[in-house]
Amino acid sequence: MAISYLTEEGLQKLKSELEHLTSVERPSISRQIAEARDKGDLSENAEYDAAKEAQGMLEARIAKLEGIVANSRIIDESRIDTSKVQILNRVKIKNLKTNAVMEYMLVAEQEANLKEGKLSVSTPIAKGLIGKKLGDVVEIHVPSGKMQFEIMEISK
Repeated sequence: MAISYLTEEGLQKLKSELEHLTSVERPSISRQIAEARDKGDLSENAEYDAAKEAQGMLEARIAKLEGIVANSRIIDESRIDTSKVQILNRVKIKNLKTNAVMEYMLVAEQEANLKEGKLSVSTPIAKGLIGKKLGDVVEIHVPSGKMQFEIMEISK
């Protein structure tokens, strides 16, 4: 599994979710399976089938989170450089076609949240911005075509 670079806050969120899944959700699904099993014939028991499917999905999520937590590294935010775009930078960009100005913080995929302005480094826009400098104009291929952005500001 690949190494995930996270902020301290992002890692804590993942650990909290993992704790909730293992200490609350897992026992709850086990109870649902036991209750459904107690109702008799398992061959035609939709509740049992649904609970087993939910258990499988839960265990897959737990395994994924355990892998991410085990293979994550915390980014030292004090060492973030703003001379060029990199993870954990805030980047203000201007769409040269529409003149719309947007500001994003580039974060690990697990921390991405567009409502909070946190853009995953694995998105086409972030990939196109990484390594670029203030004032650079970048052409980025997105699903709807090509877009040009000017980097207006890079900050922490």
